[in-house]
Amino acid sequence: MARISERSQSLRSTSFGRPNFDIIMWYVYIIKSIIKDFIYIGSTNDLKTRLEEHNSGLSKSTKPYKPFSLEAYIAVKTENKARELEKYLKTGSGKAILKKRILTDKASVKA
Repeated sequence: MARISERSQSLRSTSFGRPNFDIIMWYVYIIKSIIKDFIYIGSTNDLKTRLEEHNSGLSKSTKPYKPFSLEAYIAVKTENKARELEKYLKTGSGKAILKKRILTDKASVKA
């Protein structure tokens, strides 16, 4: 009987024929205060828990602005890439891209 390697085990198909990769993703997220004009950019590997922490007042930097709604997030493979993207989005040009391309209700499609 052949043994299945750990890698093969993690790539084994799940129901409906989709592979089970067991990949942990990192997220750069943008949250917006529901009551004040405040946007926060952060990164985490557990988006749901992190949003709950912001809304519970567990983060000093966002506590005065709670509650929050999740406006957008970007998933990347590594913590390092998430931190780099978070840092960029906090710059002037990063904020401009967020406002023009991501945090807008207008869909912009160029042919």
